[in-house]
Amino acid sequence: MFSASALALLTFVFVSSVNFMEQQTTETIEAEVKGLIEQDFLYGVEAVRDTVTLRSQHDPDRRSFYLLVRPDGRPVAGNLVRWPETPPEGDGSYRLTLQLAHDTDSTERHRVIARPVALRDGYRLLVGRDIEDKRRTEHLLRNAIFLGAGMMLLLGVVGGFAMSRWTTSRLEHINRATAAVMAGHLGRRVQLDGGGDEFDELAANLNAMLERIERLVAGMREVTDNVAHDLRTPLTRLRSRIEVALLHGPGREEARELLEATMRDADALIATFNALLNIARAESGAQRSEWERVDLAELARDVFDLYEPLAEEKAIELAIEPDGPVEVLGNRQLLAQAMANLVDNAVKYTPSEGHVRIATGSTPAPFVTVTDDGPGIPEESHERALQRFVRLHGERTTPGNGLGLSLVLAVARLHDATLELADAGPGLKVRLTLPPPVPGADAA
Repeated sequence: MFSASALALLTFVFVSSVNFMEQQTTETIEAEVKGLIEQDFLYGVEAVRDTVTLRSQHDPDRRSFYLLVRPDGRPVAGNLVRWPETPPEGDGSYRLTLQLAHDTDSTERHRVIARPVALRDGYRLLVGRDIEDKRRTEHLLRNAIFLGAGMMLLLGVVGGFAMSRWTTSRLEHINRATAAVMAGHLGRRVQLDGGGDEFDELAANLNAMLERIERLVAGMREVTDNVAHDLRTPLTRLRSRIEVALLHGPGREEARELLEATMRDADALIATFNALLNIARAESGAQRSEWERVDLAELARDVFDLYEPLAEEKAIELAIEPDGPVEVLGNRQLLAQAMANLVDNAVKYTPSEGHVRIATGSTPAPFVTVTDDGPGIPEESHERALQRFVRLHGERTTPGNGLGLSLVLAVARLHDATLELADAGPGLKVRLTLPPPVPGADAA
């Protein structure tokens, strides 16, 4: 493409230059013809003869050619030998190779463009210009164009080969890295050249993607281990109770207690699987089809009403500070579940006589905060607390499955929101900030 474009450009330059030189010659001839015709009209053929003779004698460079002939074809004046025998071309002009009249013994020939003119009394005039220099210039220009085209073709081939080799080399680095990742080496990354070009941008995006894939795979392995660990204990207890019931034949009251304990373990298992399912649905984005305008203040009041009896039972003061309607666009069920998880964690870890406060607001963006004065979470553990099946307070034998904050984080990501954990001094302050709804936007 580069060579073809360059050749087309050079061809255009060559044709334009040749046409310009020919047009210049034609205009010069036309000007001379016009002047000689005026002389014939005003002063007669004798004036034309004198002018032709004078111009022929005072043209040492032999650039102009003239020939004035009688009606019978005999020359009267000029520096040409005879009238051309070949017929004129379609535009009425001659393109000839002529010999000078005063140099009949010379073999020198001149390429000439000439135009015939009919004068009064049957006389004819031929006015021409030497185009030998222009033909030499055309020849030099053609050779220069051919040479330039050859050089550009060579440079294009060499440059294209070098560019393709460089591109192939960069792509090969990417192919080797992706092949290594497919072979199981998830820590492999694409090497950046450092030039900041599109390949570096592609490599950076691929590395970011591979980083996320590695984190997801590692998280999946961790989740698998944690699920196996968390489910093994309740399932073992279930089996033990059933085995005890089969071996000892418990009485009615004892059997009732065993069934109630079994039901509690089953509920815990179901809650774990429901939490995992909600997290998966939130992370997949499937809930966007169920979005609507939601009032965070109204959700906060519903959650407050739900957890107020539990807080009173633990002698915890649960307070709410709504700040008028706070509208956002999102999934009502997931937002309510996220808010309930935050309040549930706060009530669970706050000691008796403690305080839990729920607040909503719309400045500078819609938000909901849950603050408690419990043990809090060390700053270095904030990121870890958001991972699945992580419980920083107590052992795994305590109630809960370590998925509460993980679900809140998944809901925040689904809604393009931010989740912040901060020290409440004492206690923990969790803030969920959502983007304000776009005016006129409806549910997805």
